[in-house]
Amino acid sequence: MNRRHFLKGLLSVSCVAIGGASVLKPLSAVAGPLSEPAEDWLITASHFGAFKINRKNGVIDQVVPFDADKYPTDMIHGIRGIVYNPSRARYPMIRLDYLLKGWDSDTTRRGDFRFVRVTWDQALEIFIDALNTVQTKYGPSGLHAGQTGWRAVGQLHSCTSHMQRAVSMHGNYVKKVGDYSTGAGQVILPYVLGSTEVYAQGTSWSLILEQSDTIIMWSTDPYKNLQVGWNTETHESYYYLAELKKKVKEGKIRVISVDPVVSKTQDYLECEHQYVNPQADVPLMLGIAHEMYTKGLYDKDFVQGYSLGFDEFLKYLLGKSDGVEKTPEWASKICGISPERIRELAKIMTTGRVQMMVGWCIQRQQHGEQPYWMSAVLATMIGQIGLAGGGISYGHHYSGIGIPASGAAMPGAFPRNLDEGIKPIFNSTDFKGASSVIPVARWIDAIMEPGKVIDANGSKVTFPDIKMMVFSGCNPWNHHQNRNHMKEAYRKLKCVVTIDTNWNAGARFSDIVLPACTTFERNDLDIYGSYANRGILAMHKMVEPLYESLSDFEIFTRFARKLGKEKEYTRGMTELQWIEYLYNGCKQANAGNFKMPEFMTFWKEGYVDFGQGKPWVRHQAFREDPEINPLGTPSGLIEIFSRKIAHYNYDDCPGHPTWMEKVERSHGGPGSKKHPIWLQSCHPNKRLHSQMCESEEFRATYTVKDREPCYINAQDAKKRGIKNGDLIRVFNDRGQALVGAVISPNFPEGIIRISEGAWFSPVGKDGSKAGGWEIGALDSYGDPNTMTLDIGTSKLAQACSAYTCLVDYEKYTGKVPEVSGFSGPIEVNL
Repeated sequence: MNRRHFLKGLLSVSCVAIGGASVLKPLSAVAGPLSEPAEDWLITASHFGAFKINRKNGVIDQVVPFDADKYPTDMIHGIRGIVYNPSRARYPMIRLDYLLKGWDSDTTRRGDFRFVRVTWDQALEIFIDALNTVQTKYGPSGLHAGQTGWRAVGQLHSCTSHMQRAVSMHGNYVKKVGDYSTGAGQVILPYVLGSTEVYAQGTSWSLILEQSDTIIMWSTDPYKNLQVGWNTETHESYYYLAELKKKVKEGKIRVISVDPVVSKTQDYLECEHQYVNPQADVPLMLGIAHEMYTKGLYDKDFVQGYSLGFDEFLKYLLGKSDGVEKTPEWASKICGISPERIRELAKIMTTGRVQMMVGWCIQRQQHGEQPYWMSAVLATMIGQIGLAGGGISYGHHYSGIGIPASGAAMPGAFPRNLDEGIKPIFNSTDFKGASSVIPVARWIDAIMEPGKVIDANGSKVTFPDIKMMVFSGCNPWNHHQNRNHMKEAYRKLKCVVTIDTNWNAGARFSDIVLPACTTFERNDLDIYGSYANRGILAMHKMVEPLYESLSDFEIFTRFARKLGKEKEYTRGMTELQWIEYLYNGCKQANAGNFKMPEFMTFWKEGYVDFGQGKPWVRHQAFREDPEINPLGTPSGLIEIFSRKIAHYNYDDCPGHPTWMEKVERSHGGPGSKKHPIWLQSCHPNKRLHSQMCESEEFRATYTVKDREPCYINAQDAKKRGIKNGDLIRVFNDRGQALVGAVISPNFPEGIIRISEGAWFSPVGKDGSKAGGWEIGALDSYGDPNTMTLDIGTSKLAQACSAYTCLVDYEKYTGKVPEVSGFSGPIEVNL
């Protein structure tokens, strides 16, 4: 359907504009009519855990934890708000100027929130027309559909799988490698320990509690982060954290939390805190390593037998290669810890059985590869890798890592890739000399500088000339950095498509918005326990999809139908047939080992339990025989010095762990005179990234005057005349955001925290949500990525560096704007 014909048809059925001009009005927040299913308790699943939900008059009434979940998160109180909230995407909508002008629309005002409601048929035709245009004019290098994000749980309705399978039936596109969570870690650790480690099963908690004398929690907060999981979270880890709390109180296990702030885990365990200056973990680690080596505290036999390159590293540690010896005195000046305490930490970490647990935050900074590499060196020098209760872990805060796996096979998922024999309509693989895969965090750079060649993990990447992007269940306006830079980049895009449940900023800055239903408005099944593989959960539809929202399966079935490829897309199966197919595949894979009921019995009962697994030790096989069980490194050993990385000749990632100054660092570092405050933007306590921020009643339990809380130090607040509960403006040269002050003793001077996942809610100079497209606009709710820095960690990983960020803040005295981010768009009737 060409655009002129489409507009003619649209105008014939739309309301006539008053006085010949468009009428702008906000969308109603009142829900449309719902179907009235049976009133009973049904089981479903989510990242926040499994639940039983009761309905009244076709509306979700009560939500209670699943019987097997003994440690449910209080996020359970936000579940209803995921379904019922004013920001729900209700109807297919097109940005006004894109509807009128299509590929030639005025992109400088993208984000002004003016949209026109259309039918599903019309929206899908416009979507396909845009894909036709990008493939015809630019080829696959002009289209980016390689998204990243947490999606919603469910093996069938995985939004990324559906979108990429469907778009692949139309044509090829640019993809991504890596993710924002562990971008630097998952690149450096295969060189050092032979696998990404960050997503690997860790030593079982039960063995850690039995064998460890000391646990070093380095920049990790499991008590906060284990509330959610990649699949449905069982929350079994909290039993072991409760046992650890007892052992700490009894003096049986010593826990030291190395962190600039007092974490939720430290508060819960009532364990020791070791402050370290932000972004200065590597100097501290080097100072500890220097003490271990010079005092003979390290395990020389383990280093010689299980690692490679220690002698080369020593040249740097002892200052023979650069003239700077990495003594505790040297480290102290950077990390803010006394030389005596650094020496004490070296003794603590080499006495008894020591388990190191390293979090993901410290690799989200410039040179983020280095703290992970250096922590592996420390663990190697301690010499307990492969022992129960010893060694190092990079994931005990994530998705129940440390809970033994049942050993049962899990159900498969809806296929992301095309089946054999299916060819795209546009089958070109000519990327015009550009790379078909780019680092996940470098897509904005690609839009801004097409054709630029960068280094990445030993290869050269040539940025494609991206003109169109498709996102499904993925909000890039949460996980990427530097909002104003993103606005500039989006002005260069010709078309942006978003398929999502809500009008988040990703939808706001799009041209085509397709409403997806929530997890609770469709049927599915999910894995109970991402690593435990404890069982399989039925996900019963709680209510019918609100308004005109559809499941991912239905959206892209309709899309494929318009391409003439519906049968190829669905394989001729309906939603429930797919669920049964996935279940029966799992049943067959478990035959002889785990008994599973017939599908209809499972669907009625809602759960299959595979039981608990057996305790397991990370790297045990390697320790027992490194020749038979080598690591995945080039040498098969732990590589303290990497010849491969050294061969790349990167100035920001040499062949061994190294301290390199940041472009921004607080506490006397670069940039701290102008903007003296370090902004910590860690994972939130009351959300999963940006998921559940839309839940109104639950959001109200932690906001301050309807704004995201900003945790600040009392002395810093006093200097600025700020009291608890005041609104403050946080700012730097990159952006500004309005937040609510929470004065807390857990945050030292020079440090603030605004949790990532706060919905970007820009307003114009007049305070209107229609003006949020302006460069430099005030964020009215409090997204920390309004201020964060968008640079790669190094030439190796090219990952995000959100933690390299300095700001300042002041009491806000201007006219307070309404928060713009939690409602629908401005609907225009043509």
